[in-house]
Amino acid sequence: MSPTPRNGKRLGYPIAAAVFAIGMAGTTLPTPLYGLYREQLGFSELMVTVVFAVYALGVIATLLLAGNVSDVAGRRPVLLAALGFSAASALCFLFEGGLPALFAGRLLSGFAAGLLSGAATVTVMELAPPGRAARAGLAATAANMGGLGCGPLLSGLLAEYAPWPLRLPFVTHLALIAVAAVLTWFLPETVASARVRGLRLRPQGLAVPPTMRGVFTTSALAAFAGFSLLGLFTAVAPAFVAETLDVHNLALTGLVVFSVFLASTAGQALMGRVGERRALPGGCFVLVAGLVLVGASLLFTSLPLLVAGALCGGLGQGLAFRGAVAAISAAAPPEHRAATVSAFFVIAYLGISLPVVGVGALTLGVGLRNAGLTFSGCVLALALGVGLYLARRPPAPR
Repeated sequence: MSPTPRNGKRLGYPIAAAVFAIGMAGTTLPTPLYGLYREQLGFSELMVTVVFAVYALGVIATLLLAGNVSDVAGRRPVLLAALGFSAASALCFLFEGGLPALFAGRLLSGFAAGLLSGAATVTVMELAPPGRAARAGLAATAANMGGLGCGPLLSGLLAEYAPWPLRLPFVTHLALIAVAAVLTWFLPETVASARVRGLRLRPQGLAVPPTMRGVFTTSALAAFAGFSLLGLFTAVAPAFVAETLDVHNLALTGLVVFSVFLASTAGQALMGRVGERRALPGGCFVLVAGLVLVGASLLFTSLPLLVAGALCGGLGQGLAFRGAVAAISAAAPPEHRAATVSAFFVIAYLGISLPVVGVGALTLGVGLRNAGLTFSGCVLALALGVGLYLARRPPAPR
């Protein structure tokens, strides 16, 4: 499938990347605000993690039902639909009236992310001019992780230093979505035979070819561990910062969460220098070091150690994640590549949801600090085991 722009000036992949970033920012926008919602609505830390995990359910459902819908309907309609879900999510939070609205907002946000993760990535790549595929791939990575990081940074700054802390972040994001929708409308369509009429959504199976199950298992476990760290920072880190470290500046909380996604972007960009064979095991070991720092920050109640853990862990997550995608893409037969990658992302998004719900449940019995230490130890053991295995049997290069 080659890019076939329609009439109009070709805006290029940077515009598509900007749309991608704006859409993804909405998925993490509520992160620094969970403490305010807890005070207002009076629910537990477990409920915070459940509200967060609903997002992952929306992503997984969208990947299973509509992961390849943009191949049929076209990129622009799917991008506009994703922005529509993102706007609906912002409205749920803007006019929030209790837990049901928060659940609805997170579910809609998951729908948006599920559509964007595939359609926006492909759009950025397809709009790249000849010879700039690598640069476009980095732009898609930066838009994805950078957008996820900018969401809590934006809402934290507005909630701390501007009026209406539970309203203004979502009003601002709605304005950004409007800009993104206009930009998307003028983006060239890269699917020549796009058709929306008659489109039917069918569940897609998660089939992994038997010949590559070993590569898939290690890659998926590494992604599960890395995404668990991202889930911890986006769901539970604000409570860690406020309750365990006694830091109540929402802008600083947003900056801490931003740092882990910034480091993840840097880690993915480093794979070209590290090499595909070393990226996956090396990323696991760097992730282990980050988890050690996160655990130490809770043990010694140190904010600098938490930031160091975010930077180190995010770097390892990004390096391991891109190495895992490269390993799976290299091992999967062409006719099964899309289904295998979809199965990989389902495992990754289970990692961003299930462990943090476990942390929330543990807080009821052992407290937030001990729950965080337990989480760090369990994910550390998983990442270390995968890293040691891969150090002996590194994945084959592409």
